[in-house]
Amino acid sequence: MDARQMLLNCRIPLMAMAGCLAVGAMLPALCFADDSQTQKERTATARSIIEQRRAAMRGEAAGREKVEIRKSSQADLAKGDITFDDLTFDIEKGEVFDEEKLTKELKFLNGRNVRLRGYMLPSTLYKETDIDKFVLVRDNQECCFGPGAALFDCVMIEMQPGRTTDFVPRPIMVEGKFVLDTEKYRYPGGKGPDGASHMAVFRIEGLRVR
Repeated sequence: MDARQMLLNCRIPLMAMAGCLAVGAMLPALCFADDSQTQKERTATARSIIEQRRAAMRGEAAGREKVEIRKSSQADLAKGDITFDDLTFDIEKGEVFDEEKLTKELKFLNGRNVRLRGYMLPSTLYKETDIDKFVLVRDNQECCFGPGAALFDCVMIEMQPGRTTDFVPRPIMVEGKFVLDTEKYRYPGGKGPDGASHMAVFRIEGLRVR
């Protein structure tokens, strides 16, 4: 091996090391820039993502097809086999809840035993085992709960006495009594984020989770 080749072989790892050091030196600056972002900007970004995802579901986003709505048949409703699409009703983001807008299907389900498939919302859990209360959402994105979310995209789960479950990240099926509750989950004074009056209006008194 000649001297030129030996020099080149030595320079390559040195250049790679220098590149790594340069990237490492940039990381604190990038993290600092991220930390300097105001809470207002973070909130605006989160709401923008929420709106984009909801627009995509409505088929309004460019190049996107509208998500198929899967409502249960009357026979399935009678058996208690429901989907989150069966829970939809006419309400806009930030709108004050009006009980008159609840559909006849929702009123039909009130007090009946149902089976609903969805995801546990991790941010509402305080432990991973022996859970007796949690929020069930239609997908595993946290934008289905909180400011900007639709009331019909979440269901409060309160397990029946003596019943508990454990956290799992995969889809689950909750079985129990479906309840329309227009008072328990109202924001204090009926005034919440963006003018919403309620956090939720649906509850399932859980019998089992699987």
